[in-house]
Amino acid sequence: MITPAAFADDDTHMIAFTEGRYEDAAAVAQSAPSADHLAFAARSLLAEAMSDSNFEPPSALIEKAETYARDALATEPEHVEGRLQLAIALSLKARPLSTREAMRSGYGEQARKLAEAVLEDDPSNPYAHGFLAVWHIEVRRRGGSIGASVLGASVKKARKHYQAALTTSPGDASIRWQYARALAALNAKKYRDEIESELQAALDCQIESSLEQVMRERASQLQQALITQKRSAVQRMAALML
Repeated sequence: MITPAAFADDDTHMIAFTEGRYEDAAAVAQSAPSADHLAFAARSLLAEAMSDSNFEPPSALIEKAETYARDALATEPEHVEGRLQLAIALSLKARPLSTREAMRSGYGEQARKLAEAVLEDDPSNPYAHGFLAVWHIEVRRRGGSIGASVLGASVKKARKHYQAALTTSPGDASIRWQYARALAALNAKKYRDEIESELQAALDCQIESSLEQVMRERASQLQQALITQKRSAVQRMAALML
């Protein structure tokens, strides 16, 4: 999920991000390459990648976002937003890989450690909690019970992180959408009541950006699929979505 950066010095770039003009928003890094600016640029490019209508984030965007995030951390090693954006970039890099390839790459474990490090410095960060909620579910889905056991992932831990995210940011459509989508990909029948509840909550959120609107539209699509399609089809659809 993409997170609001701690960056408010230039309303022009924030407006560009909100309106979905991500390349314009990312241009801030070229004008003033501080850690805040670099992390914001990473966030903008990842938002563009996540908004891909075919659910196939361009690898070039992800690589560029990763570079910006790493540059932010080279400038300020403990930068919260830089770590969070790097975690998101690594998770997207792992997405197209097979389970075995993903395990070998180490991207998932690196992403987890980054998000957990964010929570050490910012315990109530809703986006780190939201990221880890999805991380636990995705590991359980892709790695099965054995993989989840090896990496210490569980739906119980996912719920704990999700509730922590909602405590701080209950009205964020992206957090609710990503959690519902991950559960639907894992087991659309077992978790149906929870999925339906969170999808509706996402739809009820006030939309404040182009990215949130995209997430809301995807929540609507998945909600309709739950009504009209078989469980297996819903799970395939949810696994493909972002």
